[in-house]
Amino acid sequence: MTERFVTRGFVGRRGGGTDAADLRRRTPPGQYLTTDFPVLSAGPTPRTSLDRWTFSIDGLVREPARWTWAEFMALPAREWTVDISCVTKWTKLDMRWRGVSVDTLLEGVDLDPAAAFVVASCDGGYTTNLPIADVLGNQAFVAYEYDGQPLAPEHGGPARLVVPARYFWKSAKWVRGLRLQARDEPGFWESLGYHNRGDQWLEERYSDD
Repeated sequence: MTERFVTRGFVGRRGGGTDAADLRRRTPPGQYLTTDFPVLSAGPTPRTSLDRWTFSIDGLVREPARWTWAEFMALPAREWTVDISCVTKWTKLDMRWRGVSVDTLLEGVDLDPAAAFVVASCDGGYTTNLPIADVLGNQAFVAYEYDGQPLAPEHGGPARLVVPARYFWKSAKWVRGLRLQARDEPGFWESLGYHNRGDQWLEERYSDD
């Protein structure tokens, strides 16, 4: 498959060293290292004012949960330093984020035992799907700061999902909610031929990989 579905700028492992052998170890196959943070989007950049921003968790939960921006900022947060790899083959090491773990968000809801998948939904209509096992155990977080600054709209601000262990299209920009489901449901890029899981260490770029 060609990259016709990708517009031009579309891990979680910390190395601790910068020698050549360490850099190779931290770079997934088929990727090159960059010091830039490329911007890649499928459409115009949404700009939602913070007084209208909300984040929700619904689907297979006893009661849906919803936070305003102020309520979200009051949740327990932490710093994350992770490596990110994009399906367009760039990898950036030691990217510094601040946000709220998906585990923390799910502590506030009573999950149905049948919940096996998560669909992230975003401003602009973008969606992406993940097995619930891929976002638990502090593997994923909703970030609102990057490199010590509020997350810029072109990089998905005010908040984006970050899933370092998957190609970056799974880290949905402008995220507004997570829906818990019993069945998998391909998202925007997955329905256009991208791999359903997107593990960069296995080079799961496209559906036939």
